[in-house]
Amino acid sequence: MEILETIGFDLGHGETSVAKATVESIEPPQMLEINNKKNQITALGWHPQLGYLVGEQALIQAGVTQLTISFKQKPNNDPKYRETISTFVATYYRLLKESRQIEDKESSYFYVGCPSGWSINEREEYQKLLQQAGIPQLNVVPESRAAFMQAKEAGKLEYEKLLSSVLIVDIGSSTTDFTLVKSLEEIPVDFGSNALGASLIEKAIFERTLAKHEQKALLEKVFLEYPHHQARCELACRKTKEDYFSNEQLYNDPQTFARGFESINEQIYFIPQINKLIMEEILNQPLPELGQKSWIKSFRSALIEAKENLDKLGIVPKLVLMTGGASRMQFTHQISQEIFSEPETLLRPDPEPERCIALGLARVGRWDLRAAAFKQEVNQLLDSNKLKQIIERHIPELIELLTKPLADSLIKNAVKPGVKDWQKNQIRTLADLETSMKSRAEQWLEGDIAQQIINNQCIIWFNNKIQPDLAAETDPICRKFQIPRSSLRFEDSIDPAFVNPDLRIGDAILADTVAFIVNVLIGGGTIASIITLILTGHLTWPIALVYGASVMAAGMELNRKNFQEVIKTNVDIPGWIRSSFLNDKKIDDMCEQIKPELEKVLREQLIANQEAFDKLITKVGQGLQKALSTKVQEAIILIQ
Repeated sequence: MEILETIGFDLGHGETSVAKATVESIEPPQMLEINNKKNQITALGWHPQLGYLVGEQALIQAGVTQLTISFKQKPNNDPKYRETISTFVATYYRLLKESRQIEDKESSYFYVGCPSGWSINEREEYQKLLQQAGIPQLNVVPESRAAFMQAKEAGKLEYEKLLSSVLIVDIGSSTTDFTLVKSLEEIPVDFGSNALGASLIEKAIFERTLAKHEQKALLEKVFLEYPHHQARCELACRKTKEDYFSNEQLYNDPQTFARGFESINEQIYFIPQINKLIMEEILNQPLPELGQKSWIKSFRSALIEAKENLDKLGIVPKLVLMTGGASRMQFTHQISQEIFSEPETLLRPDPEPERCIALGLARVGRWDLRAAAFKQEVNQLLDSNKLKQIIERHIPELIELLTKPLADSLIKNAVKPGVKDWQKNQIRTLADLETSMKSRAEQWLEGDIAQQIINNQCIIWFNNKIQPDLAAETDPICRKFQIPRSSLRFEDSIDPAFVNPDLRIGDAILADTVAFIVNVLIGGGTIASIITLILTGHLTWPIALVYGASVMAAGMELNRKNFQEVIKTNVDIPGWIRSSFLNDKKIDDMCEQIKPELEKVLREQLIANQEAFDKLITKVGQGLQKALSTKVQEAIILIQ
């Protein structure tokens, strides 16, 4: 069956959220709800009568005997971990289907996020594990890619930034990932052991609260015997942390605290509390998980190392995009701005980090499917015979565009100067004049001015003849995928620049065409035909009328062809006669008279070179294929 929707499943260490995008629409994805909430704490509980519960329900439902939280990690062989992940995903999937928020399994495709630091093998292993939950169509992609796609499609990234370098800093509950996105290519920035997650902060709050508790020993015994109580107390610490960072200014006063609350029983309470002084102490205390470095010091070191890695590549990011729920912590913005202090680098925190990844994953899925279909449509056009047919159909117009300017320029730059040299007695015979004109014509054709003339005519041909027919084939594809028609057009000229400034596709096509035309004119005998026309029709026979009798008197019995050859090769007209026989006005008149004949010869010679034009058609077709392929890669950015 056809895929109708993509489901972005953000299974986080701390929270989980799900979004849905319709494949055939460019409307923003919508958040889906579990237990009437768009974001759920990543928690799995077991109730003897109700079975498995997820999120807040697992926390507040009386009678829950088992509770597991914060269980996302790299795939491993621990049976308890594998069962927990699989059961959690299966329960979420069941609730989404029961609430009819998603289509059947054949019509829905799930995109699940993972830290960008995970290897391809780890992603594949994670994908297999999640598919055991009963979701057949599922793909695992880096969360950083989802953050980038959400920023792109929500209008937070300008077009030029899409093509430049963007550093994504994803501060999650279990890890902090740095990913460079350059021209849509993702490159994880590795900075060593990645255990830098915000859950370490709430863990420190938990340990501090437990250490100062009046009934510490009793609590430790309860937690050992009833682990679900410890899980609830840890969640109380997380909520306290979130409350603090959401309202930091409120807690600058030493007497004001962000507080959490968890009741163990009627006599025992667990009450974490935080203000500015306590949080600064926690953020700066050594943590064993970070090699006895503090959270703040580790975050700063990670940023510095990421920047050093980029410096080695000569990359200054245009944008530092901060995402992940923990990116709401203001001190992370301040440190990031301090490390990436270049004027051209803009810092941009995501305004909804708790929803960013789910929405982005749904967008990634839709983009993948639509981009693949878009490329398939264009490839069908490239693989068909249509490009060749378009070029072949307009070759006569190219020949027409070339003949007049080439004829005019050859007369001006080769014929007239040669005849004037003969008039001035600088050239002895007409045979010498033939050699001189041929040399001048070839030299001019190989020069910059001639090639620019051909170049300009080819551009006119392409823009006025090829481009409209090509647009008739590409515009329907652009309309279908709701991107601008200009995405697959060469709007301004044949010479547009792309992402890679060294790749100017029009130049390649033009260079091939110009080289072909010059080769036909020189190597195909065109120049020789033109010169024969001039010498035979306009110089040899007039001279023969004057000198014919003396030649015949010499006893030379000649046919017409041999007679012309003798005149051309042997007759050296005295200089004083030449200027009267062929004065400047006669030269100008002769050049005007031969223009139509010259154009005709040029046209006939070019048309006669059908085999060569077949090669040109193939060459230009290949150039257009390459050009469109480049355009496709750029147009894909615009697909939603």
